[in-house]
Amino acid sequence: MSQADSWVQLEQDKRTGIETFRAHFKGHAYDPHWHDTYLIGFTEQGVQQFNCRKQMCTSLEGGSFLLEPGEIHDGNAPLEGGFTYRQLYLPVAWLHDNLASLFHDLPDNFEFNTAQNLMQDKQLTASISAAFSALHYQEPEIIREACLDQMLTHASKHLSWRKKADRDLPLSFGNPCELALRTREYLRQNIYQDINLEGLALELGTDRFRLTRRFKAAFGLAPHAYLIQLRLAKARTLLSQGISPISVASDLCFADQSHLGRWFRRAYRLTPSAYQKQILRTQI
Repeated sequence: MSQADSWVQLEQDKRTGIETFRAHFKGHAYDPHWHDTYLIGFTEQGVQQFNCRKQMCTSLEGGSFLLEPGEIHDGNAPLEGGFTYRQLYLPVAWLHDNLASLFHDLPDNFEFNTAQNLMQDKQLTASISAAFSALHYQEPEIIREACLDQMLTHASKHLSWRKKADRDLPLSFGNPCELALRTREYLRQNIYQDINLEGLALELGTDRFRLTRRFKAAFGLAPHAYLIQLRLAKARTLLSQGISPISVASDLCFADQSHLGRWFRRAYRLTPSAYQKQILRTQI
């Protein structure tokens, strides 16, 4: 890690697929990125800042936070002492299945959302802490289930559901034009292909300048940056399956393992090898 005294602890619960993440950062924590899971956590110590939904969010000790899949955010410690936080990465399917019983009259296709990223709710924070500890330290399954149920009960006070759009969007951006949607779909379908911007524009019947402007207006990232985020999310999945970092880098069109490593560290503050080692250790 580039900042002295920064550290990361990571575990994964085999049954649910939930990752627990505890970290301490000083100065710059990580670059803008997004996850394909829900994030729920709380600031354990210090002042935690991150940009999300086009605004600066400041979480103080005991404050909790919730981010939806696809929400672009960064991380920064504004005070010299840094900050410590705990969070859980909740797979979308797991959260939807477990929260569905708390909501009535859900449509066939739905997604949960929150009106704000930060919450001052002592009961929620306590429940997140208990759920984190139960999973991170591998308490008996009945305790893990009870703590997760309690956390979801408190979290549901800050969640609502909406009908899922034909194509999901980060909450912070407006309705995209057809070109932006087609571009994103093409990137998703060709994550393993070596794509260049000129060829992408030609494939979609436009020029690269218009394509970039429309895409960035819709999703907050240029196409190449969005593709990197897609590949980093896929890299986490492949690494957790035991595929070697060098193979992951090659499969996802990174120049080499060190190229993947530079991007991975900027987003997650871990090398691919360190991430894989911690995840696979919990699966033994």
